[in-house]
Amino acid sequence: MALRIRLARGGSKHRPFYRLVVAENTSPRDGRFVERLGFYNPLVEKNNDGYFSVNEERAKYWLSVGAKPSERVLKLLAFKSICEKPVIRSTPKKSAPKKKAQERLAKKQQSAEAPANA
Repeated sequence: MALRIRLARGGSKHRPFYRLVVAENTSPRDGRFVERLGFYNPLVEKNNDGYFSVNEERAKYWLSVGAKPSERVLKLLAFKSICEKPVIRSTPKKSAPKKKAQERLAKKQQSAEAPANA
């Protein structure tokens, strides 16, 4: 049973409100969950109490047991200093040049450096 700490959406159209829940990987986004840990309201300012609230003790427990937080939840937990801030790349690894393209770039650089050295 793989557990995730993720957001379950609530609220009406154009007025999102999220609950922070521990759920199984296979359960639907707004479906069955194991435990509710807190809430997140993206429409409220960050410095307001209604922005994000979490039961820190239970969140630390679930992290220690092996529940993996989603990317957004990881950012929110870092906001409350429960865990370290994630490294989020501006360009994904998928868009990096593949092996052959990297080899071609290396050859190009070597050939460009060779006449300069001679």
